[in-house]
Amino acid sequence: MSSPNGAGVDAGAYRWVVHAAQHTPQSVDQAVRLFSDYGLGLFAVLMLLAWWRARSADGRTMAGALAAPLVTVAAFALNDAVKSLVTEERPCLALHMARTVEPCPGATDWSFPSNHAAVGAAVAVALLLADRRLGLAAAPLALLLAASRVWIGVHYPHDVAAGVVLGTLTAWLLGLAARRAAPLVERWRLGPLRPVLAAS
Repeated sequence: MSSPNGAGVDAGAYRWVVHAAQHTPQSVDQAVRLFSDYGLGLFAVLMLLAWWRARSADGRTMAGALAAPLVTVAAFALNDAVKSLVTEERPCLALHMARTVEPCPGATDWSFPSNHAAVGAAVAVALLLADRRLGLAAAPLALLLAASRVWIGVHYPHDVAAGVVLGTLTAWLLGLAARRAAPLVERWRLGPLRPVLAAS
C-alpha cells in the first residue's frame, strides 16, 4: 500500500487533512483527539445497552447481542494480523509531519489497516444485526471515529477505509452466524442464566 519512498497512495489527501487540522481552533482538535482516543468506550456502552434491551427480546436478538463483543474482538485480531503482515509505516513518520494533533506513534506501530476503524465498524454492524436502533446510532459514530484517525495525523485515508471494510465484513459474517445460536440461548434462559438472559 506504500510507494518506495514510504508515501501512501493518498498522501496528498492526508497532508490536506493534517493542514486543515493545523488551522483549526485547538479546542476542536482536542475534542477530536479525545473522541479518537477514547471513543471506543461509547461502543462498549452501546453493546452493554444492546444486551440489556435483548433481555426482553427473542433468542436471536440476545444471541446477536452476546456475540457483538466476540465479533469485535475477532475483527480486531484479524485486522491486527493484517497490520503485522503489511507493516506500513505511519504517515506522520513516512511524510515527516512535524505537527500533528496526536503525537506520532513509534516506528513499529504499523498503520495499515486502522484498528480503531475496524473495531468501530465491527461494533456498528454487529449492533445493526442485533438491535437496529442501536446499530443506526453506532454507524455514524464508527465513521466519525475512522475519520478522526486521519484528522489527528496517525493514519492515511486508505488505512481507515480498509479498516472499515475489514471490520464490516468480519462482523457481518460472524454476526449472521451468531443468529444460529438462538435455540441455545432459549435453552439457557430456562436455567441458572435466566437473570442474565431474560427480563424478570
